[in-house]
Amino acid sequence: MSPASNIDLFAPFERDIILEIRTSKMKTMPGLKIETGIDKRVRSGRIPVSFVGLDADEHDLVFHGGPDKAIHGYCCSHYYAWQKEFPEAATRFERGGFGENFVTERMNERNVCIGDIVSIGDDGVLLQVSLPRQPCFKLNHRFQLRNFAPNTYKTSRTGWYYRVLHEGTVQAGDEIRLVERRWPKWTIERVQEYLHRTQDDAAMNEELAAIADMGDESRKAFERRVEKLNAKKKRAAAALNGDGEEDKEQWRDFKIVEKKAQTPRIASFILEAVKQDPEAGEKPLGAHTRLRLPNGLLRSYSIVSGTPNRFELGIALESPSRGGSAYFHNTAKEGDILQVGRITTDVKPAGAASSHVFIVGGIGITAFLGMLDVYRKIHWESTVHYGVRDAASDVPFRKRVDALRDCVVVKLYDGSKGERMDIAAIFKDLPWNSHVYVCGPARMMDEAVREVRARGLGEADVHFEAFAADTTGDPFEVEVRSAREKKSMTLQVGAEETLLEVLRKNFGDEDVPSSCEVGNCGTCKVVLRSGRVDHRGTGLLEDEKREALLSCVSRGIGKIAIEI
Repeated sequence: MSPASNIDLFAPFERDIILEIRTSKMKTMPGLKIETGIDKRVRSGRIPVSFVGLDADEHDLVFHGGPDKAIHGYCCSHYYAWQKEFPEAATRFERGGFGENFVTERMNERNVCIGDIVSIGDDGVLLQVSLPRQPCFKLNHRFQLRNFAPNTYKTSRTGWYYRVLHEGTVQAGDEIRLVERRWPKWTIERVQEYLHRTQDDAAMNEELAAIADMGDESRKAFERRVEKLNAKKKRAAAALNGDGEEDKEQWRDFKIVEKKAQTPRIASFILEAVKQDPEAGEKPLGAHTRLRLPNGLLRSYSIVSGTPNRFELGIALESPSRGGSAYFHNTAKEGDILQVGRITTDVKPAGAASSHVFIVGGIGITAFLGMLDVYRKIHWESTVHYGVRDAASDVPFRKRVDALRDCVVVKLYDGSKGERMDIAAIFKDLPWNSHVYVCGPARMMDEAVREVRARGLGEADVHFEAFAADTTGDPFEVEVRSAREKKSMTLQVGAEETLLEVLRKNFGDEDVPSSCEVGNCGTCKVVLRSGRVDHRGTGLLEDEKREALLSCVSRGIGKIAIEI
């Protein structure tokens, strides 16, 4: 490929030439078990074009292909820039590297607009520019560059998709001619400015959401953003008017509609809203919810599956129980009414990772089952290391775990047979560009933490999801300043109390929101004004710990000052 550094990417586009046409069959990605259509090879001769794309071109239909993504175009002039910016991968940046169908030299994100209608050659083919290409982890893996994909939209070198308006045939050397430009102000580059880089511009989001020629993937993203920005504006107006209801935790009545034994010590419960909320939306991945039990206890549990109006929990009977699990196992019955508060998550899907590795023990599987089911459906390579007391009797949600095996590698470690998970070996043998998720008993979590530190892995590489936390410690004193009530007071936190519990006694639930209450989610974060803290939990990044603490698990040393 000859360098194209002399191409003016801002020169207006009216005509260009298809230098190469490329297609592919689905193939296994090197080093992985998943299949991809990114490895496209040069085709010669005339190639039929249908409404779903080029003849003999295959896609992973989860994210690629379909009428709005029938053909992918890419400017080969970009490869010269990539080679300069990533010299360690220079030999991989060549035509076809991005999995494009049409290779052109002058058409690019700066002179191609959403909705452009172009004709190809002389056989009547008409195409329309429908979407900017959304990069995924497969680009990272293809070029062997961790977290490379975001560079493509930051620099607007993603390529774009066409939908087919009129079928026919095409071949390399055909001329591409601009027939109609309906949205001249919306180049692919400018769309990406608001799709990725400047997401909170309400006026631009509304304008982009109204572009009928834009494919559903991006247009609906702008529509959702408009809804969220309007809701945020509504909450801000309510706060300005002194109506804080929008920000308060809303407790809803839910009925237990099913109670079922999963194992001798684990039961599942399906809870359904007494009054359905049509605006509840979707349950986030890795979600947990707060429950107010009839005995007055507040407890948080991972949601196994469902929606904000109907969801399933898996609860192990603790020994000794602090009251929550004992209530569910010994007292709760179908038809009982419970109150459900916040549904939150601290899990951010690691979309840049090539491989996803789960290290799980016992009831910890409930934190990740919903996520694993989604990963299986979208063909993200996943491996589960799952330790249980007895593989014959102690695997909750057995059918769902077994169903994962279609696309997920599940390695079961049976404690009754003396099988022990070798966490050090798992970390030693992690595939390139892996993301790790850990949830299990304290000993497992502690061992995983030691391995993470020993191998220099960061917060972007590993997610810890605790289902229990050690919150006890030496008593301490806390000076609390309430921004809402404009007052300060000094409180004592006992050895068996949490800061969160003490704050609630004195200020109520609304000033100190919480969700998971084991240090995962960060909902209970409070501002640290001064003092030393024994930080616990995983809900804060390292640089956040200088100015905040998790009130549900962390403890002050001596005396601290905070603001709520």
